[in-house]
Amino acid sequence: MIARLVVAAIALALAFFVDIPEAGAEYADVVINKQAEKNGMRPVVFPHWFHRIRFRCKVCHAELGFKMRAGANDVTMAAIIDGKFCGACHNNDIAWSVEKCDLCHSGKRGLPSGIYGGHETSGPGRW
Repeated sequence: MIARLVVAAIALALAFFVDIPEAGAEYADVVINKQAEKNGMRPVVFPHWFHRIRFRCKVCHAELGFKMRAGANDVTMAAIIDGKFCGACHNNDIAWSVEKCDLCHSGKRGLPSGIYGGHETSGPGRW
């Protein structure tokens, strides 16, 4: 546990020295910026449909505990490092691990949390 936190802290420190271009969000992407910018990181742009093509809804929303409402989950880096939420797969065995910060924290600064394009449908963005 402590070793994982040390690795994450080192990765976070290195992220400040690498200039990765910022990304915008596309239709159905979920932007997570509840804590990111407060902690000096760019927002997370979660490609929901990229994951949805590979997994049934129940994998994340039942088995991993993600609530079906944007902003309803208290996702923290500590939880991810402990193997919860994204960390169940992003553990360097199934998918890349937390040491590659810029792969998730890729959003343009100031992007608000939410589902992009969700307001245009009667789906989760309007719950």
